[in-house]
Amino acid sequence: MNLALGIFELIVCFSGVLLMDKFFGKWGLYTWMALAVVFANIQVSKQVDIAGVSTALGNVMFASTYLATDLLNEKYSDKASRNAVKIAAGALIAYIVFAQFTQIFIPNSYDVVDSGMKNIFAMSIRITTASGLMFVLSNWCDVILYQRIKQKTGGKHMWFRNNVSTIVCNCAENFAFTILAFAGTFPLGYCLEIAVTGSIFEMLIAICDTPFLYFSRRFIKNTGILLEKDDDNKSENISEVTI
Repeated sequence: MNLALGIFELIVCFSGVLLMDKFFGKWGLYTWMALAVVFANIQVSKQVDIAGVSTALGNVMFASTYLATDLLNEKYSDKASRNAVKIAAGALIAYIVFAQFTQIFIPNSYDVVDSGMKNIFAMSIRITTASGLMFVLSNWCDVILYQRIKQKTGGKHMWFRNNVSTIVCNCAENFAFTILAFAGTFPLGYCLEIAVTGSIFEMLIAICDTPFLYFSRRFIKNTGILLEKDDDNKSENISEVTI
Protein backbone atom coordinates (compact mmCIF):
# COMPACT_ATOMS: atom_id res chain seq x y z
CA MET A 1 0.00 0.00 0.00
CA ASN A 2 2.72 2.49 0.99
CA LEU A 3 4.78 1.67 -2.11
CA ALA A 4 1.81 2.33 -4.39
CA LEU A 5 1.07 5.56 -2.53
CA GLY A 6 4.70 6.62 -2.84
CA ILE A 7 4.69 6.08 -6.63
CA PHE A 8 1.41 7.97 -6.92
CA GLU A 9 2.75 10.84 -4.79
CA LEU A 10 5.85 11.02 -7.01
CA ILE A 11 3.75 11.33 -10.18
CA VAL A 12 1.44 13.93 -8.62
CA CYS A 13 4.34 15.88 -7.09
CA PHE A 14 6.53 16.07 -10.20
CA SER A 15 3.53 16.78 -12.40
CA GLY A 16 2.67 19.60 -10.00
CA VAL A 17 6.09 21.16 -10.60
CA LEU A 18 5.48 21.14 -14.37
CA LEU A 19 1.97 22.57 -13.96
CA MET A 20 3.24 25.40 -11.75
CA ASP A 21 5.76 26.24 -14.46
CA LYS A 22 3.13 26.06 -17.18
CA PHE A 23 0.59 28.21 -15.35
CA PHE A 24 2.84 30.64 -13.48
CA GLY A 25 6.31 30.42 -15.03
CA LYS A 26 9.31 30.93 -12.80
CA TRP A 27 7.08 32.54 -10.15
CA GLY A 28 5.19 29.27 -9.92
CA LEU A 29 8.44 27.37 -9.41
CA TYR A 30 9.49 29.85 -6.71
CA THR A 31 6.14 29.23 -5.00
CA TRP A 32 6.57 25.47 -5.31
CA MET A 33 9.97 25.66 -3.63
CA ALA A 34 8.49 27.52 -0.66
CA LEU A 35 5.52 25.16 -0.32
CA ALA A 36 7.62 22.02 -0.78
CA VAL A 37 10.13 22.85 1.94
CA VAL A 38 7.31 23.52 4.44
CA PHE A 39 5.26 20.41 3.62
CA ALA A 40 8.37 18.21 3.51
CA ASN A 41 9.28 19.34 7.02
CA ILE A 42 5.82 18.37 8.23
CA GLN A 43 5.94 15.00 6.48
CA VAL A 44 9.45 14.11 7.63
CA SER A 45 8.31 13.60 11.23
CA LYS A 46 6.25 10.57 10.14
CA GLN A 47 8.04 7.22 10.01
CA VAL A 48 6.78 4.59 7.55
CA ASP A 49 7.74 1.24 6.05
CA ILE A 50 8.01 1.10 2.25
CA ALA A 51 8.82 -2.17 0.53
CA GLY A 52 9.73 -3.67 3.91
CA VAL A 53 12.23 -0.99 4.97
CA SER A 54 11.88 1.97 7.33
CA THR A 55 12.14 5.55 6.17
CA ALA A 56 10.82 9.02 6.91
CA LEU A 57 8.29 10.71 4.68
CA GLY A 58 9.19 13.88 2.81
CA ASN A 59 11.69 12.36 0.37
CA VAL A 60 9.50 12.94 -2.68
CA MET A 61 8.59 16.48 -1.68
CA PHE A 62 12.21 17.37 -1.00
CA ALA A 63 13.30 15.76 -4.27
CA SER A 64 10.79 17.90 -6.17
CA THR A 65 12.79 20.99 -5.18
CA TYR A 66 15.75 19.66 -7.19
CA LEU A 67 13.49 19.23 -10.21
CA ALA A 68 12.28 22.80 -9.71
CA THR A 69 15.79 24.28 -9.52
CA ASP A 70 16.93 22.22 -12.53
CA LEU A 71 13.94 23.51 -14.52
CA LEU A 72 14.76 27.06 -13.50
CA ASN A 73 18.36 26.52 -14.57
CA GLU A 74 17.40 25.06 -17.94
CA LYS A 75 14.52 27.36 -18.89
CA TYR A 76 15.39 30.61 -17.14
CA SER A 77 18.88 31.02 -15.62
CA ASP A 78 21.19 29.79 -12.89
CA LYS A 79 20.43 33.04 -11.04
CA ALA A 80 16.76 32.06 -11.01
CA SER A 81 17.75 28.73 -9.42
CA ARG A 82 19.71 30.46 -6.69
CA ASN A 83 16.85 32.89 -6.07
CA ALA A 84 14.51 29.92 -5.62
CA VAL A 85 16.75 28.45 -2.93
CA LYS A 86 16.83 31.81 -1.11
CA ILE A 87 13.03 32.12 -1.24
CA ALA A 88 12.61 28.57 0.07
CA ALA A 89 15.02 29.31 2.92
CA GLY A 90 12.94 32.35 3.85
CA ALA A 91 9.76 30.25 3.80
CA LEU A 92 11.38 27.68 6.07
CA ILE A 93 12.42 30.33 8.61
CA ALA A 94 8.84 31.63 8.62
CA TYR A 95 7.58 28.08 9.19
CA ILE A 96 9.90 27.57 12.17
CA VAL A 97 8.81 30.86 13.76
CA PHE A 98 5.07 30.35 13.34
CA ALA A 99 5.24 26.68 14.34
CA GLN A 100 6.50 27.89 17.71
CA PHE A 101 3.71 30.47 17.99
CA THR A 102 1.22 27.68 17.28
CA GLN A 103 2.48 25.72 20.29
CA ILE A 104 2.65 28.69 22.66
CA PHE A 105 -0.93 29.91 22.27
CA ILE A 106 -3.20 28.51 25.01
CA PRO A 107 -6.24 26.69 23.56
CA ASN A 108 -9.74 27.33 24.86
CA SER A 109 -12.26 24.74 26.01
CA TYR A 110 -13.64 24.23 22.49
CA ASP A 111 -10.29 23.31 20.93
CA VAL A 112 -9.82 19.73 19.70
CA VAL A 113 -6.57 19.97 17.70
CA ASP A 114 -4.00 21.42 20.11
CA SER A 115 -2.55 18.09 21.26
CA GLY A 116 -2.23 16.84 17.69
CA MET A 117 -0.56 20.04 16.54
CA LYS A 118 1.86 19.90 19.46
CA ASN A 119 2.81 16.37 18.43
CA ILE A 120 3.44 17.55 14.87
CA PHE A 121 5.49 20.56 15.93
CA ALA A 122 7.15 18.96 19.00
CA MET A 123 10.40 18.27 17.12
CA SER A 124 9.94 21.26 14.90
CA ILE A 125 12.96 23.32 16.01
CA ARG A 126 15.51 20.51 15.76
CA ILE A 127 14.11 18.88 12.62
CA THR A 128 13.46 22.08 10.73
CA THR A 129 16.82 23.59 11.73
CA ALA A 130 18.66 20.48 10.52
CA SER A 131 16.41 20.28 7.48
CA GLY A 132 16.77 23.95 6.68
CA LEU A 133 20.54 23.95 6.96
CA MET A 134 20.96 20.85 4.78
CA PHE A 135 18.24 21.95 2.38
CA VAL A 136 19.95 25.28 1.65
CA LEU A 137 23.42 23.76 1.41
CA SER A 138 22.39 20.80 -0.76
CA ASN A 139 20.21 22.81 -3.14
CA TRP A 140 22.84 25.54 -3.43
CA CYS A 141 25.48 22.91 -4.23
CA ASP A 142 23.07 21.27 -6.67
CA VAL A 143 22.62 24.54 -8.56
CA ILE A 144 26.39 25.09 -8.73
CA LEU A 145 27.22 21.50 -9.69
CA TYR A 146 24.44 21.41 -12.30
CA GLN A 147 25.72 24.61 -13.90
CA ARG A 148 29.35 23.44 -13.85
CA ILE A 149 28.49 20.16 -15.57
CA LYS A 150 26.34 22.05 -18.07
CA GLN A 151 29.25 24.31 -18.94
CA LYS A 152 31.76 21.44 -19.14
CA THR A 153 29.51 19.43 -21.49
CA GLY A 154 28.61 22.41 -23.63
CA GLY A 155 24.94 22.16 -22.70
CA LYS A 156 24.70 18.55 -23.87
CA HIS A 157 23.64 15.45 -21.93
CA MET A 158 20.96 17.02 -19.75
CA TRP A 159 20.18 13.62 -18.23
CA PHE A 160 23.78 13.37 -16.98
CA ARG A 161 23.93 16.73 -15.18
CA ASN A 162 20.42 16.24 -13.83
CA ASN A 163 21.15 12.84 -12.27
CA VAL A 164 24.70 13.48 -11.06
CA SER A 165 23.95 16.78 -9.35
CA THR A 166 20.69 15.58 -7.83
CA ILE A 167 21.94 12.19 -6.61
CA VAL A 168 25.20 13.49 -5.12
CA CYS A 169 23.64 16.46 -3.33
CA ASN A 170 20.44 14.69 -2.30
CA CYS A 171 22.18 11.66 -0.80
CA ALA A 172 24.69 13.83 1.08
CA GLU A 173 21.81 15.94 2.41
CA ASN A 174 19.87 12.83 3.41
CA PHE A 175 22.68 11.36 5.54
CA ALA A 176 23.58 14.65 7.20
CA PHE A 177 19.95 15.54 7.92
CA THR A 178 19.10 12.13 9.39
CA ILE A 179 21.99 12.25 11.85
CA LEU A 180 21.40 15.88 12.85
CA ALA A 181 17.62 15.49 13.19
CA PHE A 182 17.17 12.04 14.74
CA ALA A 183 20.40 10.99 16.52
CA GLY A 184 19.58 10.60 20.21
CA THR A 185 15.86 10.46 19.51
CA PHE A 186 16.15 7.13 17.69
CA PRO A 187 18.93 4.51 18.06
CA LEU A 188 21.96 5.19 15.85
CA GLY A 189 21.42 1.94 13.96
CA TYR A 190 17.88 2.99 13.09
CA CYS A 191 19.12 6.44 12.02
CA LEU A 192 21.62 4.83 9.65
CA GLU A 193 18.88 2.53 8.34
CA ILE A 194 16.71 5.56 7.61
CA ALA A 195 19.65 7.33 5.95
CA VAL A 196 20.60 4.38 3.73
CA THR A 197 16.99 3.64 2.81
CA GLY A 198 16.30 7.31 2.16
CA SER A 199 19.38 7.59 -0.05
CA ILE A 200 18.29 4.58 -2.10
CA PHE A 201 14.86 6.12 -2.53
CA GLU A 202 16.47 9.46 -3.41
CA MET A 203 18.51 7.82 -6.19
CA LEU A 204 15.42 6.17 -7.63
CA ILE A 205 13.45 9.41 -7.35
CA ALA A 206 16.27 11.36 -9.03
CA ILE A 207 16.20 8.96 -11.98
CA CYS A 208 12.42 9.30 -12.16
CA ASP A 209 12.50 13.10 -12.37
CA THR A 210 14.62 13.05 -15.56
CA PRO A 211 11.69 12.25 -17.91
CA PHE A 212 9.72 15.12 -16.36
CA LEU A 213 12.63 17.48 -17.06
CA TYR A 214 12.83 16.38 -20.69
CA PHE A 215 9.05 16.56 -21.08
CA SER A 216 9.06 20.13 -19.79
CA ARG A 217 11.91 21.19 -22.10
CA ARG A 218 10.28 19.63 -25.14
CA PHE A 219 6.58 20.29 -24.70
CA ILE A 220 6.09 23.12 -22.19
CA LYS A 221 7.19 26.16 -24.14
CA ASN A 222 4.64 28.86 -23.32
CA THR A 223 4.83 29.26 -19.55
CA GLY A 224 3.10 31.57 -17.10
CA ILE A 225 -0.14 31.44 -19.06
CA LEU A 226 -2.31 32.46 -16.09
CA LEU A 227 -0.25 35.49 -15.14
CA GLU A 228 -1.05 38.99 -16.23
CA LYS A 229 1.82 40.49 -18.18
CA ASP A 230 3.83 43.20 -16.51
CA ASP A 231 5.25 46.11 -18.46
CA ASP A 232 8.85 45.36 -17.52
CA ASN A 233 10.13 48.28 -19.58
CA LYS A 234 8.02 50.81 -17.76
CA SER A 235 9.92 52.66 -15.07
CA GLU A 236 8.38 54.63 -12.28
CA ASN A 237 9.41 58.26 -12.14
CA ILE A 238 10.12 59.37 -8.61
CA SER A 239 10.23 63.11 -8.28
CA GLU A 240 12.24 64.79 -5.60
CA VAL A 241 10.31 67.00 -3.27
CA THR A 242 12.16 69.89 -1.74
CA ILE A 243 10.90 71.62 1.31
